[in-house]
Amino acid sequence: MTFVLASALLGTSASQTRNPSLTPLPQPRTRNRAKLWDVDNPLTIAEFTDNYGPAASGLLYAVQFLEGQALKAGHRVLLVAPECDGPNPYADEKRRREIRLPSMNIPGMHVRLALGQDFDYRLAQITANPPDVIHVHGLGPIGLLGMWAAQRTGKPLLLTWHTDFEAYADHYWHLAPLLNAAYKVLEEHVNKTWSSVRHTVTTRPKRGRAQVELLQVAAQMLTDADLVTTPSDKTGKRVLEIAPEARVRVLPNGVEPIPDAPPIPKAPGPRLLYVGRISAEKGIDLLLDAFALIRDRIPDAELMIVGDWKQAPVGLRTRLARDSRFGHVKLPGLIPREELGAYYESADVFVFPSITDTQALVLHEAAHAGLPLVMCDSELRLVADPGVNALFARPNAVSLSQTIMRMLHALQDPDFKSRAQARSRELAGQYTVEKQSAEVIGLYEDLAAGRPIALTPNLNPDLGRQPFPGRKVTAHYEPPTRED
Repeated sequence: MTFVLASALLGTSASQTRNPSLTPLPQPRTRNRAKLWDVDNPLTIAEFTDNYGPAASGLLYAVQFLEGQALKAGHRVLLVAPECDGPNPYADEKRRREIRLPSMNIPGMHVRLALGQDFDYRLAQITANPPDVIHVHGLGPIGLLGMWAAQRTGKPLLLTWHTDFEAYADHYWHLAPLLNAAYKVLEEHVNKTWSSVRHTVTTRPKRGRAQVELLQVAAQMLTDADLVTTPSDKTGKRVLEIAPEARVRVLPNGVEPIPDAPPIPKAPGPRLLYVGRISAEKGIDLLLDAFALIRDRIPDAELMIVGDWKQAPVGLRTRLARDSRFGHVKLPGLIPREELGAYYESADVFVFPSITDTQALVLHEAAHAGLPLVMCDSELRLVADPGVNALFARPNAVSLSQTIMRMLHALQDPDFKSRAQARSRELAGQYTVEKQSAEVIGLYEDLAAGRPIALTPNLNPDLGRQPFPGRKVTAHYEPPTRED
């Protein structure tokens, strides 16, 4: 059954170190460099991503940000992504080109997955005319293609880990066997022809085994990369728990303030705001449960959930529609970013129930607007100062509702409110687009030139969380050796 799904899925066609206090990164282990990068010539940077629409997402915007900054710095960009609709602001740039691969829709996730068709041709095409740096964004078939391209060409591989993979594997366990089968077939195809792969016999893994095998693929990718970047310390620790030999640099995404927009009406009572994707792993059910308890104490309280709720899973969508009719829940839908400022300005508290995010750009947007924060993930602290502008709850309805009530009570004190607003804006201001741009372009240039790169020290992963204790994970495929 699994192999039939996989066969249908895949088809049958063919800058200098900026912080001296950080630990220097040794030269990449087996990559060979014929020469250092000539600073008078632009680099070609290949961005490999499995998520480039059709739905808006933090990963989509993160990749597009990198494209824009690389082009602005005078470099060239090659985008490798699934065929799909969606925002594509740099499509007509002269120094940018695309490789789009056949894809299919993944039920329940509103993303498209590459089919594996044309991988032969595209891998040969990339090998014949290789980019200077290969940047892979996460775990997926195209991410795997990027890893293979780095191994075939000997070019430096930068891997950015955007996702709490263990948490997503738990929420989307029903998709793991399909993805697992896809990886196995793609893996076989590296050294075999499609005709031989089609006769390979594979069986559906036992419950939970698919997730473990996907985690092993993740560990192999993380270990093989010349450098792994993560948007927060939390994610850096998770990477080292999965792959202790990975070379990790924490590089938070820069977020600019949302522009001013015409105001929207205020709520009759306190307004709680959530902005983001409406899906199971974001904790929306938990937020609704907590808000029901709050309304027992504050009948005129309002919860506003901004996002494309009509694309949510059926059960959650039905609940949201019911609560919007009877439970003081407002659902304005998906709002363009340039109009979001009015929604942040209208709120009293920003509530973020998710424990699966790796940075959460909406927290930065809310902090830029001066909003105090109530969160469930105590590891996301880039813009959260506990007791000053943020309070943390445990991920259950009683704790979250009581923590929100504490924040609303504290905000009745004008001095506390003023300090909270000022602290939110101060912390958000530390993570600018300009700062991130300079750092990421510097990483591209250092990798291309073979210069040492500083790692982030003292990440201190929780060794009790290691999925493969006592075993060193090594790259599944050794990069090719070359005569320079």
